[in-house]
Amino acid sequence: MPVQRIAALDATRDLTRFDTVIDARSPAEFAEDHLPGAVNWPVLDDAERALVGTVHKQESALAARKLGAALAARRIADHIERELPARPRDWQPLVYCWRGGQRSGSLAWFLGQIGFRTQQLEGGYKAFRAVVRDDLASLPESLRLHVVAGRTGSGKTRLLQSLLREGAQVLDLEALACHRGSVLGALPDVAQPSQKAFDTHVWHALRAADPALPLFVESESLKIGRLRVPEALIARMRAHSPCHVIEMPDAARVQLLLEEYAFFFDDADGFAKLLEPLIEVRGQDTVRAWQAQARTGDWPALFADLMQQHYDPLYARSMQRNFRHLQAALPLQVADGDAPAMTAAARDLIARAS
Repeated sequence: MPVQRIAALDATRDLTRFDTVIDARSPAEFAEDHLPGAVNWPVLDDAERALVGTVHKQESALAARKLGAALAARRIADHIERELPARPRDWQPLVYCWRGGQRSGSLAWFLGQIGFRTQQLEGGYKAFRAVVRDDLASLPESLRLHVVAGRTGSGKTRLLQSLLREGAQVLDLEALACHRGSVLGALPDVAQPSQKAFDTHVWHALRAADPALPLFVESESLKIGRLRVPEALIARMRAHSPCHVIEMPDAARVQLLLEEYAFFFDDADGFAKLLEPLIEVRGQDTVRAWQAQARTGDWPALFADLMQQHYDPLYARSMQRNFRHLQAALPLQVADGDAPAMTAAARDLIARAS
């Protein structure tokens, strides 16, 4: 059966129409980023891809193509033997590689010859990436963003989770970035995705959002860890989106931080090291005092001091400077970060935004 080529713009309108989206690139390329829901059937693995490139550079293009063809044929045979026995006759895959060239073309040809209705992504991942960039520049304008603001420890992430459980639309940028967004924000044993993968996650979430309904998002900075929030999205959040400020008593905020950052209790030295960059803005004496509190296990006092002396002033300046509609925001009072309080706040916020 002949392989059909499909443009990236057409393919991405509804990727669920394909039974399987197959990434024919190497594992390293796939790990950096890939189409949502794709599986990796590498036509060349990382070492093989590097070897073919070396042969191309040191010998000739013909020698590289000969080697690449032999390696690809063996690899494709492995995929066919492993993956295809359980596939039904009407299975319809989408196949892509870096530019929609030889790697995806070879795999797609074999699948078509077997009899599967196969489509190859025209322009490959590179074309998909162009769609992502274009959509990230335009999609935020069409969405009803509502910004959830509040000082450190006031439960913004928990409120987003409660909103989601209550059926609201939520864009949790920190979850997508695998980072809580401050010098202490790295998650234990969880690496951040690449910038390209983060862009794809955000794009996928925005594409899935209903423009007629509110989409709740936290009041983020330009960067979450080492990742940049898409420019059009942060601009829309800051200049055109209504704000809702969650307010919680300081004692409850400290308790919430103790719960959220309990993993640091067994790594006081690691925590102290993360505070080093704050010396430039808070002074060496202050930071050394905080580090001493960590090492002696005085976590409640430490979190209270960090809130009052660093995070609260920093947050106030940033919010006043960047979020145009903050002054018009109505406070959302919560007693603590426990589930009943957050559920009540979520229901209140949904009612306000409707």
